[in-house]
Amino acid sequence: MRVTSSSQTRTPLPPALVSEVAECGFYPQLVCDTISGALGSQEVLGHLVHHEATFAGHEVQRHMTVLVLTPGQLIITHTDDGDNGAPDRALTTAEVVALRAIDSVVVTRSVAHPENFPQDSQVIETWLTLVWGAAKRLDLGPASCDDPDCDAEHGMTGVEVPNDLTVRMSPAGDGAHNTRKLLEFGTLLQRRVA
Repeated sequence: MRVTSSSQTRTPLPPALVSEVAECGFYPQLVCDTISGALGSQEVLGHLVHHEATFAGHEVQRHMTVLVLTPGQLIITHTDDGDNGAPDRALTTAEVVALRAIDSVVVTRSVAHPENFPQDSQVIETWLTLVWGAAKRLDLGPASCDDPDCDAEHGMTGVEVPNDLTVRMSPAGDGAHNTRKLLEFGTLLQRRVA
């Protein structure tokens, strides 16, 4: 696939990244142009492509997240089917986060048969969670007291949880190769964040 660019100051995307985006078959020219625009002339140190489909009634909605690591930034692009319900449109965004702004990079694995790790164990799911303060989730629930006979209203209690980005992959849904790539990219990112 040949990716055209509207600017001469852009670094060509690595062939492996272009190939992975094209393999998904989800608006590859648009996705690559979005990445390229945010990348500019920076060097690519690593990338992660995650394509998923969800079902809403009788419709299939596709979504692609691409993470690109540069020496000083993490580029996060999202591309979705439709814009305001229009089936012949796509919505694509690029966010650039300075590596120094990232508070936390969490790599999580769910492993079957951990007692036999690594020979006979199996990775069931993996998650990459990034926190840089752009979004927070508020988990609320009814407050209570220690008295089991108390029927008073104690209001609500909650916890504010950072929730900027989580990418989840599994061998069953995304393939073992892509699951390994998530672990490798997460480890690379953990080593780059100071």
